[in-house]
Amino acid sequence: MAELSVAHRMALAQVVEGVPDRTLRQLSLAVSGMPGDKARALEAMLAAESIDRVRRARGFAALTPLFRPRADGIEAMTFPPGVLPRLWKIASSREPNLLPLLDDDDEREIARTTAVCVRLYAAAAAAVRDRPAEVWPAALGDPAKRETGLEDLAHCCDFGGLVYRALPSLKAWVGRPNGDQVAELRLLVRDASEMLPDGAERLMDILFAHLADASLVLRLMIHASTSASRGNLLSESELAVFIDRLVAGLEGRCARIVAFRIGDGPEGLKDDLEWCAEVFKEIEATVHLDREGDWGKRLREVRVRIGKRLGELLSGVTKLVDKATPMHKVQTSGRMTRKAPHLELPLDAATVQSAKDALKMVGLVRSFAGAFGCESQRLALVQSLTVHLSSYADLIIEDVNSGDAPDETQAIDRAAMMADLLEQIDALTEARAIRRRTAVAGGPAPMKLSA
Repeated sequence: MAELSVAHRMALAQVVEGVPDRTLRQLSLAVSGMPGDKARALEAMLAAESIDRVRRARGFAALTPLFRPRADGIEAMTFPPGVLPRLWKIASSREPNLLPLLDDDDEREIARTTAVCVRLYAAAAAAVRDRPAEVWPAALGDPAKRETGLEDLAHCCDFGGLVYRALPSLKAWVGRPNGDQVAELRLLVRDASEMLPDGAERLMDILFAHLADASLVLRLMIHASTSASRGNLLSESELAVFIDRLVAGLEGRCARIVAFRIGDGPEGLKDDLEWCAEVFKEIEATVHLDREGDWGKRLREVRVRIGKRLGELLSGVTKLVDKATPMHKVQTSGRMTRKAPHLELPLDAATVQSAKDALKMVGLVRSFAGAFGCESQRLALVQSLTVHLSSYADLIIEDVNSGDAPDETQAIDRAAMMADLLEQIDALTEARAIRRRTAVAGGPAPMKLSA
């Protein structure tokens, strides 16, 4: 079978360059089992692309996070993902002899790898300035942001070598750095400031892209400056933008929490509450903000709005559970009555699901209610619901065992449903007790003696 033509190779190269890493691996596996010369040629192209991507990941390690949006949605400096492979292709073509040196991940060769990366970042900066149309075509991303984006990208490449050497220390800087590590960070910030007037902010922007937890940038800020922990000085600093981003992120999450309704899916509410609680905790631990300043007022408003909405959600749970556990009055003797489960009343699936969603929400917010002043309300609700659901199941089982249940199987199923509901609020002991009782409930009704 003939080899691939030049036209085929060019077309395939464009396709291969655009596929995700996972798809590339799947293609490589699939092609490896195909016969023929064309399959071998395609297999070689896929292997070369895989090697090139590994080299790109290592060679552009300082810059790669800038080419994807932050998972937490916080505003950050980013560039279109399609720019990265174009930039790498041009920069690496200028230093082809250095690329094989990136294949060796021996820690003893760190100095050599660093030197290679520094050369590649310099080549990338030159590519952005010399060949902007090839690096970032007008069709990629927002055209209105392209000019400033190209300038930012060139400066990021200028800082690439500085950041690459700093990456091994990033974990220590956002933890509990010792004196030498703090001095190293401050020296890095000074070097960045000497490169550009706004070098400190640009440096933090790149390091920020490497932090999955956005609030950890606050630790970088306070370690980088002796005055950064004081809000009045920080508000006048070039690093104030990171506080603004975190506060804006809190306001965005707060809006989602306020808009939450039972049935929307409590996992999203849990994630938003967890994120907000962690950011509040980090801000309070690292930065002393003026309570009457702009940041202080905005943070206080966010906390109040979240606490109010969470309280409203918790207050509405009992009503939803009551709909799933209907009661009615039954006559016992004479004019005496008591309340008993209304087993003859059918329950629609929507009513049961609403109760489950509500209780799941109560269970999921357990770790975060305290941060917004609602833990005592949540705890009282859990205790009340535990008693109610357990008692409701007990009454059903009593009716089953006494032979008073209109439909024994349906009644046992409804009692078992109470165990399901209890598990949503982590009342596991009570849930297990109900399951044990339902397992042995029923059987022959006891003989009733006539008077």
